[in-house]
Amino acid sequence: MNTELLLSNLRNIPDFPIPGIQFKDVSTLFKNPACISEMADEMVRLYKDKGITKVVGIESRGFVMGAILADRLGAGFVMCRKPGKLPGETIKQSYGKEYGKDVIEIHTDALSPDDVVLIQDDLLATGGSAKAAIDLVRAFGVKEVHCNFIIELRCEGLKGREFIGDAAELTTLLTIED
Repeated sequence: MNTELLLSNLRNIPDFPIPGIQFKDVSTLFKNPACISEMADEMVRLYKDKGITKVVGIESRGFVMGAILADRLGAGFVMCRKPGKLPGETIKQSYGKEYGKDVIEIHTDALSPDDVVLIQDDLLATGGSAKAAIDLVRAFGVKEVHCNFIIELRCEGLKGREFIGDAAELTTLLTIED
């Protein structure tokens, strides 16, 4: 994987959404077709032999690569969204994040016990949204849960990998230590 290509196209926005946060903006990766291709190729390489039947994208940046992966892996795509965005019956999970609290939902008919699930999101920081998504997915009694992130932040106070623990197999494309 061409890490230099991805890092050179990643934008850092200081003090967003609140002072002290160094926001890693993956939208600059998504606007570059070479970056999308590089990320998709690597993620397919990581998951092509795992028997993935559904890819769950966490709102909203997880939708971009999640949908691409679902297509490339021959799997279905499921949206994990903020409250009130899904029209059908949902189950919810609340979680804490580095600058507040939030809730995510998934449709009650989105997954089945036969599914092998890949959860995809842009960034692993505290692990709050990822762990909430894992808990939602596990509530369906699925066979296996895998998680992939474009970026993992490793710095003081951000211990997402440790927070998730062995709740899911976890991979990341880029690790940034700030």
